[in-house]
Amino acid sequence: MRRAGLAEGPPGNYVASGYSVYEEENEHLQEGLRAKVTALKSLSIDIGTEVKYQNNMLGDMDSDFDSTGGLLGATIGRVKQLSRGSQTKLLCYMLLFCCFVFFVLYWFIKLR
Repeated sequence: MRRAGLAEGPPGNYVASGYSVYEEENEHLQEGLRAKVTALKSLSIDIGTEVKYQNNMLGDMDSDFDSTGGLLGATIGRVKQLSRGSQTKLLCYMLLFCCFVFFVLYWFIKLR
């Protein structure tokens, strides 16, 4: 009978029945839940932004690796063409150039 407002006291007085205590507790819990939902929403938005950024970065890296792979493939093709032909003079120049570069590097390291 107290919940229906038929208890002793004025008809609008729900304090005696504990109704307002439950309402206050529900309001408090609702505010806590609202804060947690807001935090989760902002976190999920941040995660979405980070995922988009990482996807763009991976796409850029993929295109860079493709271009590098094409460059290396062309270079390997040229080296194979050099090894098949009878271009001994060019191969000798390449060998002398490599020796010169290693000698210069050795000289720079030795001076330190």
